[in-house]
This record gives sequence, structure tokens and C-alpha cells, in this order.
Amino acid sequence: MNTLSTSTTAADAPQSAVAKGNWVPIRTLGPRHSERVRAHLLALDEQARLLRFGHVASDEQIGLYVDQMDFGRDELYGVFDRRLRLVAMAHLAFENEGLEAEFGVSVLPRTRGKGLGTRLFEHAVMHARNRGVGLMVIYVARENVAMLAIVRRAGAQISFDGAQAVAKLQLPADTLGTQIGALLDGRAAEFDYQVKLQVLRLDDLWPAWTGKRHGPSSFRSTS
Repeated sequence: MNTLSTSTTAADAPQSAVAKGNWVPIRTLGPRHSERVRAHLLALDEQARLLRFGHVASDEQIGLYVDQMDFGRDELYGVFDRRLRLVAMAHLAFENEGLEAEFGVSVLPRTRGKGLGTRLFEHAVMHARNRGVGLMVIYVARENVAMLAIVRRAGAQISFDGAQAVAKLQLPADTLGTQIGALLDGRAAEFDYQVKLQVLRLDDLWPAWTGKRHGPSSFRSTS
């Protein structure tokens, strides 16, 4: 899977993974996905919660975090597996009248090592540029070596304060390439999602045709 090279900056990052043929379907999440987001975050183990929040967030803290999400102001992106389980997600929170954005990402332990964090980061950088963001801030646990490597390769300035690192990445202006890249990625991800949804719906109908029964998949009816 493609990653930013050592000499690559955010300005040189791939503008569309679809065009590069190195693609992960990343879908924009909305309010209707809040329960999927909650289920994803609650499924994180203690280590994953530490890496995502900088501390081992409790179930109650995660619930409050999801309840306070502003889907109208911020942007959230998700990667779904073939059974439409949210296995990775990113939160891009806009601040300072939209001139700055804070980035956070989480990946389920069973899907680590597949480059999903890198792709979500690249995706968020592209969308932040398209919204006119000039500075992206990423708070990273010092032991989150993978995320530190991603932001360092992107050219971020990193400072350390105890157990936490703060990465600041200056973003260039958007281009026609980033605008088209976001459009292509969005359409392709939506198509991928709808195909998976139809496959699961057919899977639900199959027992009726064969006389077999199985339990319904979680969130299957939600688009």
C-alpha cells in the first residue's frame, strides 16, 4: 500500500488513490452513522484507546465524545469491511473559523498493518486543503510510533510534552487536482459501499430461498 516517502510533503501527496490504482474505499460519515461510530470506538481495546485519545478512555467518555460530535461542522471518514463494519475512522475537527483542523484516527486492532491510518491521513489532508485549512494539528501519544512516522513523513513539525506529542502540519492551498481527487474518491467509495450493502441484503434473502436461517447483520439496513 502506498505511503508518503521520506522526502514527500503534504503538497506532493497522492491527490486520488483511485487514479493511482492503490485504493482504499473511504466514505464520508454523517449523523446517520453515529451508532456505527460508537460501536467502532467501543470495540477498541485499551491500547487502541490510548493511541486514539492519549489515555484509556472509558466507555462513558467515548459515549460522550460521540454524542458531542458536530457532523455539520466537522468531517468524519470511515473504512468499512465487506460486512459493513466500521474498521477504521478519522475525525477532522475544524477550528479558528475553519483555518485550522485537528485530526484524529482509530483503527481496529485486527485491521492494523494495512495502511489504513496512512490512507485516512492522506484523505483528510486532501479534504482539509479543499476547505481552505492552512494548519493541521495532530495530538499523538508518544508511543504511537506508526502515527508519528506518518506525520513526520508528511513534513509536520513535532514537539513532545511528556507522554504526548503535538504535530503541526502546514498545508498548501487546494488545487484542481485535489478537488477532482476528492470527487473521484467520494464517488468510488459510495459505489463500493452500495455494492457491499446489496450483497448483504441478498445474503439476508438467501436463507428464505434455501430454508436456512441466520441472524441479521448489525446496521445492515442503514445506508
